[in-house]
Amino acid sequence: MDDADQPKGELVIQTIAMPKDTNPNGDIFGGWLTSQMDLGSSILAAKIAQARVVTVAMEGMSFLEPVRVGDTVACYAWVERIGRTSIVIPVEVWVRRYMHGKQIRVTRGVFTHVAIDDSGKPIPVKRNQPLMDTN
Repeated sequence: MDDADQPKGELVIQTIAMPKDTNPNGDIFGGWLTSQMDLGSSILAAKIAQARVVTVAMEGMSFLEPVRVGDTVACYAWVERIGRTSIVIPVEVWVRRYMHGKQIRVTRGVFTHVAIDDSGKPIPVKRNQPLMDTN
């Protein structure tokens, strides 16, 4: 297996795709999957910023494979860049197919979060965290 066949980053969220998350054809809604990615990247962003964070942008997602009911959905994330108040976090989603156990990447996206204070104003991100080497 080469690097493209393995998740990169830190496991930030893992769940099981359930029937309530499907469209009429039985595939998992893309919006549900996007929300899992947003949650996972928010967990990492808050850990790095040591503050409340909000999502301000998402970049180009392509759904490579469908997610099916029963699949274990795992979001892996890493910090790509830290700005003054923002953190850019790519997220890969891998599933382990229900009953078969095959692990495949189903999508990737990039989320930008901004650290905020209690009144919702942007605050500087703490910079004592090293960036992950994804090579």
